[in-house]
Amino acid sequence: MQTNPSRQGHAPLIIGLAVLAAALLTAGILGRRSLAEQVKQAGEPLVPVVTVLAAGQTPGAPVELAARIEPWARAPIYARVSGYLKEWKVDIGAPVKAGQTLADIETPDLDQQLLQAKAELASARSNLTLAGSTAKRWQDLLAANAVSRQEADEKAGDLAAKQSAVNALQANVDRVQALQRYTRLVAPFDGVVTARNTDVGALISVGGVAGSELFVVSDIKRLRVYVNVPQRQVAAIKVGDQAVLSVPERAGKTYTATVQSLAQAISAGSGAMLVQLTVQNDSGELLPGAYANVRFEAAASATALSIPPGALIFNRSGTQVATVGKDNHVLLKPVTLGRDLGNVIEIASGIERGDQVIANPPDGVASGDLVRVAAAAGRADRAL
Repeated sequence: MQTNPSRQGHAPLIIGLAVLAAALLTAGILGRRSLAEQVKQAGEPLVPVVTVLAAGQTPGAPVELAARIEPWARAPIYARVSGYLKEWKVDIGAPVKAGQTLADIETPDLDQQLLQAKAELASARSNLTLAGSTAKRWQDLLAANAVSRQEADEKAGDLAAKQSAVNALQANVDRVQALQRYTRLVAPFDGVVTARNTDVGALISVGGVAGSELFVVSDIKRLRVYVNVPQRQVAAIKVGDQAVLSVPERAGKTYTATVQSLAQAISAGSGAMLVQLTVQNDSGELLPGAYANVRFEAAASATALSIPPGALIFNRSGTQVATVGKDNHVLLKPVTLGRDLGNVIEIASGIERGDQVIANPPDGVASGDLVRVAAAAGRADRAL
């Protein structure tokens, strides 16, 4: 039997068309299946991936505040008598002992007052002597019935008046002599002369107005440090606590100060409470009147928790925190903020220790939303 040559020539072409048709059919089926899967996935809700951390114990963040240094005792020395400065014996910076003479004042007017008072007293004593002898004679005459009792009583009354006059003039002499003791200005306690506002020959007037003091003596062996502590931190400071004191002129050096007393009241103007500390200054390196920096090393809070600032949610419902439960569903919890410690925020109430807090909650997150938890970020207090 003889084969047709034309049919044998078309066989490869037919086979090629068949293979091409099968390939196109397979590609179409796979494409439709992929499109169907995409449509199915698009219909499913998107589950966000979140990172959680455990609320940690609030760290003991130090509190640094500006302070001022004052001497333990400061005594401005004023003049109690008028006159001229005769001489001063100590200058600023000189150490003095209690009772040591600082300066002498010449008081010519006071000296004349004393002479006058003594002369008046001498005259009164002479009159008293005469009145005494007169009264005695009249008492003798009364016994002899030579004078009336009325006249004898008048002489006795004159004697009593003269005695009172002598007593008054003696008190005046004592007063002037007491004033003369103030011509010598003395140090009231051991300390250092921190001011001298007079010089030899200067006119001295009796004064007590601030700025008119002649000398200022300060006790600087121990110093007082005053600092205004904001209301948020006052609960953490107690009498007996220690703080670290530093001054700009002694860079790198610190001193230990101890809380001595608290004002127990918040100033309405500053919103802070005045706290007094004491610091030893045997070396004399700290200067009264200077600016200082005080750092309180606060202990870690046993109850308050802390989280990073990025975990907070602020909306119309207030301040909230998003937590994740065991079923991976979100639960929003309202919280009350405490102190801002920089890297973390103290949470006064609203969350419990061990709550899984979403570190950076996505926008629009709500209670009941399903999330997928990635690797935990650790504890919030380790952020510091």
